[in-house]
Amino acid sequence: MKLFLGHAAYAQTLVLAIFMGGMAIGSWACSRYSTKWKNLLLGYALTEGIIGFCAFIFHGLFTRSIDISYIQIIPQIGTPAFINVFKWGLSALMILPQSVLLGMTFPLMSSGILRLFPNRPGKTIAMLYFANSIGAAVGVLVSGFILIRVVGLPWTMGIAGFINISLAIIVWTLICKMPSVECRDKEEILVESSLNQNTKLYNFFLVASFVTGAASFIYEIGWIRMLSLVLGTSTHAFELMLSAFILGLAFGGLWIQRCIDKVVNPVMYLSKVQVVMGLLALSTLLFYGNTFEVMQWIVKTIPKSDNGYLLFNLSSSVIAMAIMLPTTFCAGMTLPLITYVLIKQGCGEKSIGAVYATNTIGAITGVFFAIHLGLPLLGLKGLITCGAGLDIVLGIALFWSIAKELKNYRQPAVVSVLGISAIAATLLFVHLNDLNMASGVYRFGQLLSKADHKIIYHKDGKTATVSMLSSGDGSFALTTNGKADASIMMYKGLEATPDETTMILTAVIPMSLNPQIKTAACIGLGSGLTSQTLLYNPGIIQLDTVEIERGIIDASKHFRPRVELVYTDPRSKIFVDDAKTFFSTYNKKYDLIVSEPSNPWVSGIAGLFSEEFYHIIKNYMNKDGLFVQWIQLYEINTDLIATVLKAVSANFSDFAIYLTDDQNMIIVSKKNGALPEIDSSIFKIPAISSVLQRVHVNGVQDIAIRKIGTKKVLAKMLGTYPNRPNSDYYPILDQNAARTRFLGLTAKDFTSTSHMWLPVLEMLDGQNLKWGNTNVSKSPYLLESKSAVTAMAIRDFFLKGSFDPKYGEIPDDFVRQAKLVKELFNNCIDEQNQYIYAGSLFVTSIAMIPYLTQNELDSIWKSLEKGTCTASISPSINKLVHLFKAIGKRDSLAMVTTAKKLLESGNSMTPSAMKYVLASAMLGSVSRGDYATSSQFWTKYNKQIYGNAEPDVLFRLLNTQCATNDL
Repeated sequence: MKLFLGHAAYAQTLVLAIFMGGMAIGSWACSRYSTKWKNLLLGYALTEGIIGFCAFIFHGLFTRSIDISYIQIIPQIGTPAFINVFKWGLSALMILPQSVLLGMTFPLMSSGILRLFPNRPGKTIAMLYFANSIGAAVGVLVSGFILIRVVGLPWTMGIAGFINISLAIIVWTLICKMPSVECRDKEEILVESSLNQNTKLYNFFLVASFVTGAASFIYEIGWIRMLSLVLGTSTHAFELMLSAFILGLAFGGLWIQRCIDKVVNPVMYLSKVQVVMGLLALSTLLFYGNTFEVMQWIVKTIPKSDNGYLLFNLSSSVIAMAIMLPTTFCAGMTLPLITYVLIKQGCGEKSIGAVYATNTIGAITGVFFAIHLGLPLLGLKGLITCGAGLDIVLGIALFWSIAKELKNYRQPAVVSVLGISAIAATLLFVHLNDLNMASGVYRFGQLLSKADHKIIYHKDGKTATVSMLSSGDGSFALTTNGKADASIMMYKGLEATPDETTMILTAVIPMSLNPQIKTAACIGLGSGLTSQTLLYNPGIIQLDTVEIERGIIDASKHFRPRVELVYTDPRSKIFVDDAKTFFSTYNKKYDLIVSEPSNPWVSGIAGLFSEEFYHIIKNYMNKDGLFVQWIQLYEINTDLIATVLKAVSANFSDFAIYLTDDQNMIIVSKKNGALPEIDSSIFKIPAISSVLQRVHVNGVQDIAIRKIGTKKVLAKMLGTYPNRPNSDYYPILDQNAARTRFLGLTAKDFTSTSHMWLPVLEMLDGQNLKWGNTNVSKSPYLLESKSAVTAMAIRDFFLKGSFDPKYGEIPDDFVRQAKLVKELFNNCIDEQNQYIYAGSLFVTSIAMIPYLTQNELDSIWKSLEKGTCTASISPSINKLVHLFKAIGKRDSLAMVTTAKKLLESGNSMTPSAMKYVLASAMLGSVSRGDYATSSQFWTKYNKQIYGNAEPDVLFRLLNTQCATNDL
């Protein structure tokens, strides 16, 4: 349901409230009416069967309902409040019936078995609690790590439905021939006074069930947030934490079933369990600090391999269990004990459903309190202490409740002092290390030091723990759950951070493609620099920034004055909401929507890279609207990048990809029609021009050099990648990104097709460079810009005779190679020794060709060929020169004919040279539309270059053009 309602804190809790509230209703119904039903196990089988049937039809019903809602109903409602009422009403309608049925299953099964085997009710109840919990733990792990990845969400639900129906058939087959057993509750023969006494006892223990349920889920929310800072925030990390929590409950139930029927005083036993549970919960705050050093050792020790990833997950699970299991082990004993006490006191089988229902209601209350009050107001330490306080106070109350009966007031008094002292000591003397919590130790195995960093903001928000760090170099960094999400250099005159380049260009590039943008929305505030840059444009009359976590809004105020307009400009509004919820609720249309989510491996983020999200977001774009998607190139691989591009390609008429730096790229998509060329007018806005100069972008060429792909060039190649488009229902990105993060993979090979070696993008996309001379600014964070500047320096060397100091330091190897090329044309070298210069000619030429214009390259070759020894150059080197001249002129026919001659006499070529010549032949053929010839080149020569290895992205692209067009 989060796919429809979003991931905002209120949405998460309300979804949980609907689900668990339905379970509570189902349990309560059983507590009220099960004593009147004759065959509970047949009822259980019927309930399981209906649940299974609902699981089979749910996906189709859900998708159809969502499509109708977004396309037909929500646009007609208009008012945000009524839209929310509709969405929540529809959600409740879709999941509440199944939730009610799910809540009935455990009481029906438990009561039915108790009727058949009434002799040892305590053991039976405890064993059923164990079986229910262990099944839940297994379900979390199997579905999270295997089923969703292999078959997607629809079939995962289908498999669950098949299990439900199979179980229903098995139970029905076993029970239908057995005689029904009616309820034999003692309450039918109790006198009125006993009934009154039992009612008080019954209500007291239902309150206890409520309190322990609330405390347990306060722990769960607190521990998951705490451990997210150690284990990471991926979906798999969450599943490991959740399974550890449930396993503790299961093992507690397994333990208590061995002795529960032998316990002399179960109330005393429960009292001790409650107090011990609270003390153990407090102890987790003491041991928590050590988990950072353990994770640091794990990350630095475990190899970055698939087996290492398995060990990493196992180690993470061990850490989670070390924190959670002792306390949840006690929690697993509480419900069996409470239920057993009530059954022994004559409250009957109705107590099973009632205890389950009140515990579930307590859990809902605990979740609401933890997320909306506990975390923001109390912080992690205060929240866990609050949960522990509930358990300890409940234990103390239980001790005092039986003190009169036992005639022992000393023990309750001692326990009271001990419990209260433990709470006070925790509040006064236990301190969590904010720097460790902001370190993101699970990524690189590093812990921040006080010598280099200072915490200037730290807040446990509803959806994330947010920190702001200042570093000794003058930069401020925003971290979310330990992961750095944005950094800005706050000292004037110092080099901008890499993040600034990305944030500024994410705003500027779409504005340069459409200077007429009036309304814009930004998904994710981050530092606020993207929104600030958009607001520098006086043509924008409205900017809505959507941020899911209020703590980020407060933390980013520390970036002021660099982001002052975000908070003070009347055109700027910040909304605390989930993106999907915001757009569907307010139903506005924009000229530009910018999406700046965190890394895809962060749980919930991959949904902002899905085909369903892109399909929906188009509804909120004007006819010629642009959509910008930022995506990182680190901690991911090309296969996963392809799943995102497939999703974009399927939903937008055109797209172009731009690098912002070597680690990040943006996808600019157009709703209708083709993307226009870059408009230089954006540079005439003083504030934008100033901020661009800060990140070494001084003109149109500095943006153009960053363009690495378009839909026209890449769409066919994307089809060769095996994965389907990333989807909410087939979450390939979410399921695999955590692994690529651990392995430290990158998708940088994807960026090599545009300029590396050959002007691929220029020739395949049919681009014509509109400038006469190349003039690119060198950016310290963009290799393409450095390569372009090197090409410019070599150009000036050949045309003017020296390397101009204005280009800064040029790599010595390029200087040396360029000088050798000049010698080749000006010093009459013996033909037998000219092979020494062939390598220099090759290196120098491929350094120039992708970056310089046709006129520049033509001038260079004319200048070189004026050398006194041009006529003495050997025929083999002359062939190379002719090839380079043909590529420089973008003369596809000459490229093919010259490359063919070189390949046919290419026995002396190095593998790199042969690869280049082959790529030139294929590029020339493809750009001419001669796909058959390109395929022939590949078939004939690919084995000599790659053998049985996979070709790189360039050849994959060229082959795709051929294969697709030959069909």
